Amino acid sequence: MTGIQHKDIQNKDIPNKDSLRTKADEGAWKSTACMLCSIGCSIEVQVEGQTLKKIRGDKASGSSEGYICQKAARLDHYQNHTERLTKPLRKNAEGRFDEVEWDEVIPEIAQKLRAIRDQHGGHAFAYYGGGGQGNHLGGTYSSSLNAALGTPYVYSALAQEKTGDFWINGKLFGRQNCYAAEGMEHADYTIVLGANPWAAHGVPKTRDVLKDYKKNPNRTMVVIDPRLSETAKMADIHLAVKPGRDAFLLSAIIAIILQEGLENTDFIAKHTTGFEQVRQQFLNIPLERYAELSGVGPDQIKEVAIGFAQANTATVQADLGIQQSLHSTLNSYLEKLLFLITGNFNKKGGNHLVSQFAPIIGHSKEPEEGGVVTRVTGMKGISKLFPPNVLPQEISTDHPDRIRALIVDSANPVMSGADTRAYKQAFEDLEVSVVIDVALTETARAADYVLPASSQFEKTECAFFTFGFPTSYFHLRKPVVRPQGDTLPEAEIYRRLVVALGEIPDEFPKLERIAKLDRKFQFGRLFPAALAATLKVNPEWMPYLPVILYATLGKALPQDLSSAATLWGVCQFYAGRFSDQVAATGVEGKGYTLGNNLFNKILASDKPVPLATFDYQDTWKMMKTKDKKVHLYISEMDDALDQLKQEAQELAEESNNEAYPFILMAGERRSYNANQIFRTPDWRKTDKDGGMRIHPKDLVLLGLDDGQQAICRSETGKVEVSLMSDDSVQRGMVTLPHGYGMLYTDASGELKQNGPAINELTSMNHCDPIAKTPYHKHVNVAIESV
Repeated sequence: MTGIQHKDIQNKDIPNKDSLRTKADEGAWKSTACMLCSIGCSIEVQVEGQTLKKIRGDKASGSSEGYICQKAARLDHYQNHTERLTKPLRKNAEGRFDEVEWDEVIPEIAQKLRAIRDQHGGHAFAYYGGGGQGNHLGGTYSSSLNAALGTPYVYSALAQEKTGDFWINGKLFGRQNCYAAEGMEHADYTIVLGANPWAAHGVPKTRDVLKDYKKNPNRTMVVIDPRLSETAKMADIHLAVKPGRDAFLLSAIIAIILQEGLENTDFIAKHTTGFEQVRQQFLNIPLERYAELSGVGPDQIKEVAIGFAQANTATVQADLGIQQSLHSTLNSYLEKLLFLITGNFNKKGGNHLVSQFAPIIGHSKEPEEGGVVTRVTGMKGISKLFPPNVLPQEISTDHPDRIRALIVDSANPVMSGADTRAYKQAFEDLEVSVVIDVALTETARAADYVLPASSQFEKTECAFFTFGFPTSYFHLRKPVVRPQGDTLPEAEIYRRLVVALGEIPDEFPKLERIAKLDRKFQFGRLFPAALAATLKVNPEWMPYLPVILYATLGKALPQDLSSAATLWGVCQFYAGRFSDQVAATGVEGKGYTLGNNLFNKILASDKPVPLATFDYQDTWKMMKTKDKKVHLYISEMDDALDQLKQEAQELAEESNNEAYPFILMAGERRSYNANQIFRTPDWRKTDKDGGMRIHPKDLVLLGLDDGQQAICRSETGKVEVSLMSDDSVQRGMVTLPHGYGMLYTDASGELKQNGPAINELTSMNHCDPIAKTPYHKHVNVAIESV
């Protein structure tokens, strides 16, 4: 195994300049937040040394009001585990890591990157990550490094999950960064589609909302899921769709609404275009055939179609179950047609557009419009991101324009990308690979250099998932424990790299002095004027504005908050666009003063700060089509619906694959799995090994027993699994959770793997044709005894 074990790394507990809270009262409760899902519930922690001794929900938080789930209560296992990095590492000729000093490793990396840039140009680089789950502030500085390298190629896990959905948003609403949130907490009728929020959360105070649906006779919840999940057990109706057949079921629901004349004609006439073209597609759908293929009875489908269409308010909550399954981009289109044709859009209790405080994603032009494509596979960007599915192909080739160097920040593509073997080979084929992370991940072990970042509890951090409505909140989390070892915040790592590449000076003494003066006399606007003058004289520095802000304004901010410098600009843009809504939260001022006061409010608070309060009519202003209407007709989806009809004619009711007779739904959400920031298994109270759910009758057919070890094999690879007899899954399907298969060092110092690494089984070529989203929820596998 390449790499060093944790015992080779010294823990010196050296504080860095961005986090110096070393004398805080250890008995006091400190405010911070969970970062395990997009909701980011506020929590309070009691610290004992480096340990998060006690964790509770923060009742004083206006956003989550004390809500907490069982996963958040285990966050000390993120902060303290055997794979924490505490020193920069460089791989030697024997494939092991040597510790190295920052002053040595940064110039060495920069020299190698500069040589590749000078010889091959910016297209020879790729960047993966840019702020992991809830670690977005550090990611704001990554754009400066990408600008220095000259690369547009940003890959991320988000592009492996959501870009088909984003592409549809762009066609419907005008730009790919228009995001339509669900209104589940206010709706009378909810369809939960390809999601299990009881285990995955993703809705504010999720379990409280689900319990209300269960006990309230005036509300209806429908769950569409091949498995009788925890959420499905609470539902009024469970539509047990066959794996990969969601598009047939959704098409049938829409067809019934249109054929029965249940669409909202007033809404459609006022707010949409292209309806008649869409309507024609669904008038001649063979409903009986689609119902048969979906595995759901026609009467149930009709009940849901009528119930959703006639509800006073209705919403759809969709997630990866449809976004990483067969027809994934088409699924996202059909999901949105449901709430659009019924008029459940931009209204309370429906799906509605929400503002973004900071641009997590952007908008990419289509290739024919001049949009950027990759050099090897010709893949287009969506939302300024490129899909991880094509990255190994962009590297492992003799193409002259291949990717030669890769920077990975707060991501683990060797584990999370489809086809682990292809990713491992890609890292061997790179000329330079650098990983910035908190832990010695599988990707870090494959890299040439590993740069250790401070953890999310050791530095100033935030998440930009500000989707609350009508009031959206933003939480700037302050450090609650001392940094471990010789680590740095990402902002400082990126600044040093950009300086070493020769793009900006190491210091800006005049701007530093003016920034400090400006913070004392903010009415004078000294710093913005000086910054504008500096950039006018040095326009080549403009791409490096984030790290320049960090190096100047950051030094003028209160202790621990230098990494928050980029939020100054974010606040100005946000307040400029949503001035009335920001003022509605009590922030005073106009123009620059309003943005500056919002910035100051965020800096001063340990709790989530209300950013803006919206009215539902405000959401129409977020539309980006020129006519401010939803463009229902999408030519590519029209073709996809034609292909679905053809597939319905050709597809057998039960499509048998003799070599791989089971359908694996990979990446199931469970009570004790999470994203891969939890490295070691000791945080789990149940399901220690990530068992494979399989129907008891299938176990009998295979001659295997509950709890027995078995081999799960696909065309790509094989993993060992622990069988879990479970009649919540359909016959012929099996499930495995994500978040397992990671390497860790046990108490004896031995390197071990916990549970199945599911991407040993997945293929980069088994994916959506438009977005290249992998079909993780529909993997053909065989199961056999060990």
